Amino acid sequence: METMRRHWPEYLMEAWGLGMFMASAGMVVALLEYPGSPLHLLLPDADLRRALIGLAMGLTAASIIYTPWGQRSGAQINPAVTLTFLRLRKIAPLDALFYILAQFIGGTLGLWLVLLLLGDAFSLPPVDHVATVPGPQGPAVAFVAELLISMGLMLTVLYFMNSQRLGRLTGLASAVLVATYITLEAPLSGMSMNPARTFASAASGGPWTHTWIYFTAPILGMLSAVEIYHLLHRSTQRMCAKLDHPDHVRCIHCGHRPPSDNHSLEV
Repeated sequence: METMRRHWPEYLMEAWGLGMFMASAGMVVALLEYPGSPLHLLLPDADLRRALIGLAMGLTAASIIYTPWGQRSGAQINPAVTLTFLRLRKIAPLDALFYILAQFIGGTLGLWLVLLLLGDAFSLPPVDHVATVPGPQGPAVAFVAELLISMGLMLTVLYFMNSQRLGRLTGLASAVLVATYITLEAPLSGMSMNPARTFASAASGGPWTHTWIYFTAPILGMLSAVEIYHLLHRSTQRMCAKLDHPDHVRCIHCGHRPPSDNHSLEV
């Protein structure tokens, strides 16, 4: 298959991206929330610990987006984001399929690695495979919360990506929202916004509680953001399916080629 032969590096990078994000999430949450961790004992305030987790994951997201591999694949690392770009015709259907498969595989492998390294500190409550489950307010509130935060993220991405002045800050804006959502919204739904992220936690041994919420609300929220954006008569002509689009990196989505084809990752 010609597309697979030419684009497999980008698929691998998408798997790596979500794998790294999930591995970071598992280790950071275990470090701060496992009762036997020195940091957990040092920081008794649960809100402060959650804010630190949010900060760590925001920094992780930004790091992935702006690494050479993230710049090469586009660092979508989320099936809901990929489906939104497919809706906007910014990614080819076959590439979208392989991106989504890679995201599910990469996220799952990332958490299996954490489980192997940390054992009970990762698998037992309260860390519990960093699973995303509804908070005390119940599944209905969790669904609405996931839909709204996903809509907010995609509206922000669309606004930044289609601005000549703000385009290169798309990844940073996304990372700030990730940090903010974990800090403020996580008690309502666990803050997923990502079907592959929720699947990875469940596949590593976590609960499958109300998984349907995390497979539907993020996708509906992000696709709704596209419709709202269009209703505001905003154009998506400028954007590509990359959160960061440097000129020196090839792009399989818009066909951009760097001035030189001698980049170490070019195939």
